[in-house]
Amino acid sequence: MATVRSINLPNAGPPTPSPPEKEGVGLTIHDSPAISVIGEKGHLGLKRHLHKQLLSSIPADRVERLSEPELRHELGRLAEELFRHNSDLLGFSGKQLLVEQVVDEVLGYGPLGGLMRDNEISEILINGPRQVFIEKHGQLRTTDVCFHDEEHLVQVVRRMIVSTGRRIDKKSPMVDARLPDGSRLNAVLNPPALNGPLVSIRRFGVRPLTVEDLVANDSLTSAMLDFLSACVKSRISMIISGGTGSGKTTLLNALSRYIPSSERLVTVEDTAELELQQPHVAKMESQPADLKGEGEVSMRDLVRNALRMRPDRIIVGECRGAEALDMLQAMNTGHEGSMTTVHANSTREALARVELMVNLAGIDIPPAAIRKLTASSINVVVQLSRTPGGKRKIVAISEVTGMEGDVISMQDLFEFVQTGVHAERGVEGHFRATGIRPHFLRKLNVRGASLTSDLFMERSLQPLRNREIGR
Repeated sequence: MATVRSINLPNAGPPTPSPPEKEGVGLTIHDSPAISVIGEKGHLGLKRHLHKQLLSSIPADRVERLSEPELRHELGRLAEELFRHNSDLLGFSGKQLLVEQVVDEVLGYGPLGGLMRDNEISEILINGPRQVFIEKHGQLRTTDVCFHDEEHLVQVVRRMIVSTGRRIDKKSPMVDARLPDGSRLNAVLNPPALNGPLVSIRRFGVRPLTVEDLVANDSLTSAMLDFLSACVKSRISMIISGGTGSGKTTLLNALSRYIPSSERLVTVEDTAELELQQPHVAKMESQPADLKGEGEVSMRDLVRNALRMRPDRIIVGECRGAEALDMLQAMNTGHEGSMTTVHANSTREALARVELMVNLAGIDIPPAAIRKLTASSINVVVQLSRTPGGKRKIVAISEVTGMEGDVISMQDLFEFVQTGVHAERGVEGHFRATGIRPHFLRKLNVRGASLTSDLFMERSLQPLRNREIGR
């Protein structure tokens, strides 16, 4: 029978007769027999056994006190003991990988640890314990990552959200939370999730994308950016519309750099994702009810409260419900230049969705009155789309021109014209200016934008990556 060593913390329990090898916060190794975990169990058996030894030998409160480097060092020492009689099973790199995985189980996100460290991964999508997908460079890919079982997956999710104050269990089987690194997690447990827990993690890069990045990625052209930056500087109220994962928040963050630094911004979000590039930002996040059904702070509560905080602009991360009414009223009563995002498939559908959300406020407002309020509050709608090849593009920039009878009138200023699909390059097409000048062009110039009519002349627009943009 192979002999391995168990691990114990000095001064963590009753005194032991054998003297410690090392004093301090590190682990102390003592001889004790244990069953062999080498052989048929292989790498997975070693990992589980190492994890079990660690958890059974160290009180949880002491694990939390150990720094990650200290824990890695002591795990490496234990691994050496486990491999002493089986040096041919794993090489040095395999041993390091094993230690990394166990540290992730104790300190981090379990099997997801490696994925969470990869800054090129934008989405992690989990369909039960055996299916983990990622989105990388706009493409969905399968992975060989898996969990032991459903319980293991749920444990990892709970560990991920423990610092957020949110909970997930049978009584509350859904959760939406912001992780410490800014990633957004959504999880659904059984019974709503029929085939095992469903988890979606939307990740954000270490460095937020800038407008230069968006132009370089062909999400828009310099001419389109010149117009949008002028709108932001000149306090033109704007809605950014698009589907899930189309880049709405990314664009809103990037455009925020054009808001004058002298202005006070108040942000309202369901789950905080905005990273505005301004020095004076007051951030608020909605709060779900506790176990007793108390303490809920809704988006509408926050938007109303924002009006009392002396904001120059109110930025609503995403309008989903009745807060749309308060947002429109803010835009129409001295808070010009406010911005928000909505889920919709076109610029016109975005306004229809706003109308629908206003109706959720429970106030009997005639449809014509809602449309008139919408038309007088919103000046520009920007439509984003995620193309089949994974690229995010602005497919339309439309101006809201007013009312024609009971219908809101709009006109497209810029658009993306798709001409085909290439197997390797994805969507093919070009941006174009429609030849229509915005009604508020004079307002832009009066407020210092200095845009000429030539910017809107009908033509195809080519990306101009080599010039300094957005100034």
